[in-house]
Amino acid sequence: MLSFITVFLITYALFSISSVLFPTDLAYFASLRKPTWSPPPKLFGIVWSILYVLISLSIAIVYTKTDGFQEVSIAYILILFINYIANQAFTFFEFKLKNLRLAFLDTLVVAVTTFLLIYYTIPYSKLAAWLLVPYLLWSCFATLLAWSIYQLNKNSSRTF
Repeated sequence: MLSFITVFLITYALFSISSVLFPTDLAYFASLRKPTWSPPPKLFGIVWSILYVLISLSIAIVYTKTDGFQEVSIAYILILFINYIANQAFTFFEFKLKNLRLAFLDTLVVAVTTFLLIYYTIPYSKLAAWLLVPYLLWSCFATLLAWSIYQLNKNSSRTF
């Protein structure tokens, strides 16, 4: 059986992989029109690093409390999987495809599945569920930001 630390490290690595596969195109991001309340680009990496720690802690707690996910519901696994895929897909949509509409829709899926993940985590650990609240808050903020960036850029000469 994997240990808490091993599950934490695997989860953190899995959530971090999209930044390696699809690195942020800083020149492209800088060229986009953004709302005045958009955070500086450096903040995104810091926030996501912290969120990945919290997500990894939450998953490791659930893993240990459910005998290695043996006692976890299919709904929890399915929502976690969808959330993970959507989380990873954002950098692909935003920086590889440069499709702001898909990036917005993706952030919406991340926010909704994060809310559901919190709901499905509560029976296993309230602490693990609370660790996901900053992820939900940031995902909601990211959805609003992605929508705003999409709206500000949708009539430009870019292909979306």
